[in-house]
Amino acid sequence: MKKRLWITLVVSSIVLVTMAVVIVVLGGEAVAYESPKYRVIETLGEVEVREYEPYLVAETTVDGDLDSAGNQGFRVLAKYIFGDNQGEQKIAMTAPVTQEKTEGTKIAMTTPVTQEKVGDQYTIQFMMPSEYSRDELPKSNDPRIAIREIPARRFAVVRYSGTWSKRNYEKHLAQLLDTLGANNYEPVGEPVWARYDPPFKPWFLRRNEILTMFRATGTER
Repeated sequence: MKKRLWITLVVSSIVLVTMAVVIVVLGGEAVAYESPKYRVIETLGEVEVREYEPYLVAETTVDGDLDSAGNQGFRVLAKYIFGDNQGEQKIAMTAPVTQEKTEGTKIAMTTPVTQEKVGDQYTIQFMMPSEYSRDELPKSNDPRIAIREIPARRFAVVRYSGTWSKRNYEKHLAQLLDTLGANNYEPVGEPVWARYDPPFKPWFLRRNEILTMFRATGTER
């Protein structure tokens, strides 16, 4: 019985490792998803201070808690980039994420998916590919979706792997805020949660980030 259990555990481990390698090669880091452009201007331990260039997003604001809001907003925005829009030109996808056929322009997948609290709601955003201007992006068939330009901004960012649990998020948010405080900075506004990977990617290979704007301690509001 013990021998059979041991064999089962070994086989399961091999399968998991194999799946992880296949995902990385076929659907992970080998796939060059476009992400917002930035440069690192300072490093504070595990925290990077980054200057981001402007970029366009499709966004929607939804009700719910940290977990459910992200899932709900993702589904709304996914329909838009997979063709539920008023575009006429067919644009090739960079990742086959859905099997549903829709009419309209298909917009390439980018990373990350970001989530920011607004009052009692959350705003979920997909970055739009840089090849588009605001006027070139197709209009959504869903009135809940808006196109907005995100201006150039400076963020303090902590990067981590692991699950998308609230506990893991809060642990690394505390790390980010503690690092800022230790360097005489304080956060400004709500933090932004960025997820770079699909849910089927093994948790230990995922790239997650928490970003916050900040200022020197004592700066007038």
